[in-house]
Amino acid sequence: MDSDEKRIKQEDCNEDELGVGILTLTNKRIAFDEKKSRIADFSAKFGETVLDISLSDIIEVYKEGRFIKKICFSAKTKEGEKTYKFGVFGTGGWLEEIQDAIEDFKNQ
Repeated sequence: MDSDEKRIKQEDCNEDELGVGILTLTNKRIAFDEKKSRIADFSAKFGETVLDISLSDIIEVYKEGRFIKKICFSAKTKEGEKTYKFGVFGTGGWLEEIQDAIEDFKNQ
């Protein structure tokens, strides 16, 4: 993270295509890091950062699902527009935090 970057929210979760990892929202970006776990000694470590999206590249944020709820966002990437879907606890909280972070980022 940059020296002026602040972590807002972080959670272990699962993304539909990327798998298990740790979702992090900062005042500048959303990142998703792989999570490496070992059952033998119950250890878990951050792996490679597989998603690093600037808040300025996020097009839409929403939640979906009736029983299995997910926080979703569409973003501009090098390959075009891409949608990511994360299974997190408290999708409403994530939705509000992401929307607030995007608004604050735009007003800087």
